Amino acid sequence: MFKPLKIGKYEVKYPLIQGGMGVRISAGSLAGHVAKCGGVGLVAAPGIALNSEFYDGSNYMQADAAAFKAELQKAYVIAPDGVIGVNVMVALSDFEQLVQAAIEGGAKVVVCGAGLPMTLPGLTAHAPDVALVPIVSSVRAAQLIAKKWDKGYNRLPDAVVVEDPDTAGGHLGEKMENIGTGDYDQYATVRGVKEFFLAEYGIDMPVIAAGGIWDRADLLHALEQGADGVQMASRFVPTVECDADDAFKQAYLKCKKEDIGLIMSPAGLPGRAILTNQEDIVLYDQVRSSVCTTGCLKKCSFKESGERFCIVKALDRAQRGDVDTGLIFCGTNAWKADRIGTVQEIFDELFGEAVAEEAA
Repeated sequence: MFKPLKIGKYEVKYPLIQGGMGVRISAGSLAGHVAKCGGVGLVAAPGIALNSEFYDGSNYMQADAAAFKAELQKAYVIAPDGVIGVNVMVALSDFEQLVQAAIEGGAKVVVCGAGLPMTLPGLTAHAPDVALVPIVSSVRAAQLIAKKWDKGYNRLPDAVVVEDPDTAGGHLGEKMENIGTGDYDQYATVRGVKEFFLAEYGIDMPVIAAGGIWDRADLLHALEQGADGVQMASRFVPTVECDADDAFKQAYLKCKKEDIGLIMSPAGLPGRAILTNQEDIVLYDQVRSSVCTTGCLKKCSFKESGERFCIVKALDRAQRGDVDTGLIFCGTNAWKADRIGTVQEIFDELFGEAVAEEAA
């Protein structure tokens, strides 16, 4: 019933990528278990140094690369033959260094969003087998990336993720005023991206739908609408294997639909999160007169002027279990979480018949 998902030289049994969730929400454990179950598991780069054995409070950039490789290693211990990759935000100050660390760590797939990864093929030219996957929210963005990559590097993406800013969690690649207007049509964009690559390059480009995918009905709808697979992130948070503290997972179980909304990140991008503690997130840094100690983002209003709050530290606090002053990113459907399960149970629910047939 379900076709395997092929991305470059790699193929997984089920058409699912686990979305990257920064500051150690999707690190080695979650990525490894998703890969073990037959999907693509992603270790997220943002803030990976924090809460790691490599960070001493003053060596963020060096610790970032070391921690990234260590989490990939953990994932491969869990799924030695799995397809394990990374998500590296273009907006990160050490974007290039982290891409190199990912390759050295054995990542098979590099997924990039929060900006257009125009230089990515050049950074990975020495590792041609590594699959490159940009995240876009428009056909235009996919066209710009493809033309730049083709002309500059004689390379095209191995797959494209189309993210719906109206439903996805975390940082979003769209202006705040354009989100939630009802004008965005994710699956028209999915089909448009596929049509572009077929018409321009004669390629049947794998296109992955991301944002708002929660259950089997959402998965089947995405495939019916022309997607080759789905990317799911929030659904994997309330699992035993997710790398976040239990209090973070419990916040998903406790939140209501109306608790989820948009914030303006210091990175200059909108972000979707649980908003019940917004004031406390900002007050944390203001009361302490905090200053930037990591320089993790290329552009950040907190780093530049102390405006708003330090997002990487706010996400780190939440990941460690401080859900009172920490920032909890999530997609629009996080309120649907009703228990802590396992990654395998999610795969059983999504791909039930296929899983049952294999067991028979």
